[in-house]
Amino acid sequence: MEKRLVTISKYLAKYLRHAPQDLGLELQPGGWVSVDDLLAAAAKHGFTIPYDDLVEVVEINDKRRFSFDDTGDLIRANQGHSVEVDLQLSPADPPETLYHGTVDRFLSSILEQGLIRGKRHHVHLSKDVETARRVGSRRGKPVILLVASGRMQADGHAFYVSANDVWLTDAVPPGYLTRV
Repeated sequence: MEKRLVTISKYLAKYLRHAPQDLGLELQPGGWVSVDDLLAAAAKHGFTIPYDDLVEVVEINDKRRFSFDDTGDLIRANQGHSVEVDLQLSPADPPETLYHGTVDRFLSSILEQGLIRGKRHHVHLSKDVETARRVGSRRGKPVILLVASGRMQADGHAFYVSANDVWLTDAVPPGYLTRV
């Protein structure tokens, strides 16, 4: 992705996931915000986003982090929020196994405490090893954990799936984790 599009993507991630209030935006249910309001607020704060670039970022972002509603009038980050927002996700039946990518320095803590959501709404899980490997490699040499998601669900844990196919749950206790 071109440098300008990467910059726009990072800007969107910050303000649609973590700090909409800093631009004077309020996330609607589902995490939506008006495209017109977003573009106007960004310009008011010295960061002009051409509409065509916004569309391109949404369409080509490899993680599909953002989406437009059916009308194209609203935009949102699909998951990863640290601000309070109702993403309007319904419980979903996960596959028997999911994966989580991390790095070695976090492994002992994870195996002791499990996966916790930290400042985000949910723990993020991947449906395949390669995606988990990419996620883990952002912070160093990746370590892949297998999550016994089918067993977790049978034991009463809820799962959700975002619009970009990231599996979400509140926490993963250590008994459901295995290092791959």
